Amino acid sequence: MASSLFGHVEPAPKDPILGVTEAFLADPSPDKVNVGVGAYRDDNGKPLVLDCVREAERRIAGNLNMEYLPMGGSIKTIEESLKLAYGEDSELIKDKRIAAVQALSGTGACRLFADFQKRFLPDSQIYIPTPTWSNHHNIWRDAQVPQKSFTYYHPESRGLDFSGLMNDIKNAPDGSFFLLHACAHNPTGVDPTEEQWREISHLFKVKKHFPFFDMAYQGFASGDPERDAKAIRIFLEDGHQIGCAQSYAKNMGLYGQRVGCLSILCEDEMQAVAVKSQLQQIARPMYSNPPVHGALVVSIILSDPELKSLWLKEVKGMADRIIGMRTALKENLEKLGSPLSWEHITNQIGMFCYSGMTPEQVDRLTNEFHIYMTRNGRISMAGVTTGNVEYLANAIHEVTKSK
Repeated sequence: MASSLFGHVEPAPKDPILGVTEAFLADPSPDKVNVGVGAYRDDNGKPLVLDCVREAERRIAGNLNMEYLPMGGSIKTIEESLKLAYGEDSELIKDKRIAAVQALSGTGACRLFADFQKRFLPDSQIYIPTPTWSNHHNIWRDAQVPQKSFTYYHPESRGLDFSGLMNDIKNAPDGSFFLLHACAHNPTGVDPTEEQWREISHLFKVKKHFPFFDMAYQGFASGDPERDAKAIRIFLEDGHQIGCAQSYAKNMGLYGQRVGCLSILCEDEMQAVAVKSQLQQIARPMYSNPPVHGALVVSIILSDPELKSLWLKEVKGMADRIIGMRTALKENLEKLGSPLSWEHITNQIGMFCYSGMTPEQVDRLTNEFHIYMTRNGRISMAGVTTGNVEYLANAIHEVTKSK
């Protein structure tokens, strides 16, 4: 009986990103390189724990209890997260207009919002950029919110298709929901300029669209958290109501701690109280309350001026290393006499470079050179080091030179 009960269950398709790491780990080659995973590595290719995180953990050890957090999570973590996203002296925070809960990193924040959208705006849909992080589709699909796509990336220029994007925003029904990457668009690394963001915000205002920002890379993109929040600040200046998912996976290296925040800007304090209560209601049967350890790490770092300034220095160090590796990869390819333009490597920003390589070229990189990445040609720049950049450039040149 037991065996036939689940006999119809087929194995799930492999996750396109996590499957890359599995294949990499199984490869015995000493030359293998993993530029598939979206996690920072130091210049020796090793995972990095920030000094500010080590110090926060030292303060936690043996001093704080591990009781349940409230359903909405750590008040301190939420307060500090809102200051980071909306601005240190934001009037919106003072007026208590923001409904916010601690979430299970960016994924959890997106999922809570998607469930909230389905429950309270059941006839709405979500416009998602083409391309986007593959899990966005899974999140809104499982929340049963219908999805539409909007133009974003321009394959020929390896940049932004701004006119296509503006057309799609204009042609969407008034009051539509749009998912926007606040900075360091994943997987392309292509962001609108400040001027373009202003135009996007203006058109959203005209169309009464609702922007939901996924901000997974604040500080990690440019090295400056204020600069990386610019898109959100422009929308706030223009008087939009917004939603925002924040994550501390990349910018604090807290990947496995699953710390994030979901916030929704409301009309007034009363509406914010109601919305927060409903977000907590959605969280309760899903996971009851969020984990405490990572929340303590975040709140200690952001509320202590000394630790916060150490974090700002360290996050800039991570961003600068990635920017440096972009330059090194581009220069190595040019030195090899590549017939192609690789300008887009340094024009793009954040963890990923959308290389423009075809799935067949990526397969050759893996089969012939033991280089692992997702088949859409997305290179995780965090996996590029001074030790492997030349090898990587040679291999890329080899598979692209006859194009």
